[in-house]
Amino acid sequence: MEIRTLLIDDEDLARQEMRHLLGAFPDLHIVGEAADAVEAAARIRELRPDLIFLDINMPGKSGFDLLAELDESPRVVFVTAYDEFAVRAFETNALDYLLKPVRPERLEKAVEAAREAIQNQSGQQAASASAQPYVLRPDSLVFIKDGEKCYFVRLTDIFLFESEDNYVRVYFGKEKPLHRKSLNALTEKLPPELFFRANRQQIINLANIADIEPFFNGTLRVTLHSGMRVEISVRRAGEFRERLSL
Repeated sequence: MEIRTLLIDDEDLARQEMRHLLGAFPDLHIVGEAADAVEAAARIRELRPDLIFLDINMPGKSGFDLLAELDESPRVVFVTAYDEFAVRAFETNALDYLLKPVRPERLEKAVEAAREAIQNQSGQQAASASAQPYVLRPDSLVFIKDGEKCYFVRLTDIFLFESEDNYVRVYFGKEKPLHRKSLNALTEKLPPELFFRANRQQIINLANIADIEPFFNGTLRVTLHSGMRVEISVRRAGEFRERLSL
């Protein structure tokens, strides 16, 4: 299995060294490089890599800022000279964290973790150079940066999106970080077989529904497995019944 790989680092020599080290792994196909977050975002959308080796501290936007701008995150191995980022990087559930200069034995462990994670991921995104907009998959990883806290989360683990001013509160597990995208923008990207726009303020995960009951004036009230209750508006109730064959 070929793993499409992108190198992101503002230092040309660091990218050259990483390319040399990765030559020991023939299944890692380096599809491109980027020297900053702006270039990296364009390359990720164009090349759709499975895996990125990402420097954190770059001029302008950081590696964390880059991930926060993406609709969907590839698998990530952080590579940096600054170990102060270590705890923060692992809070994001990154595959691994490598300190410069990268040791071959540590790189081998990171590559092995990448192989396992990518092979275990069901319904993988087909390798494509198309930059056209696309709908996320249920198993897609999204990156959320809320202040100093960063998270990688799989879409299937999110049970509710809730509009909050111009941003969205994202509920998964016991967490509820604020995502810097609008609810309308998310609606266009989320897989329709999994998520439903319940009303103007909320999108629910259909697989997380524990109970449904009639509510006021033709609305429905849904109880999620978390215990949270969401009202399905009159305007959306008919489509909701069709989706669930009620």
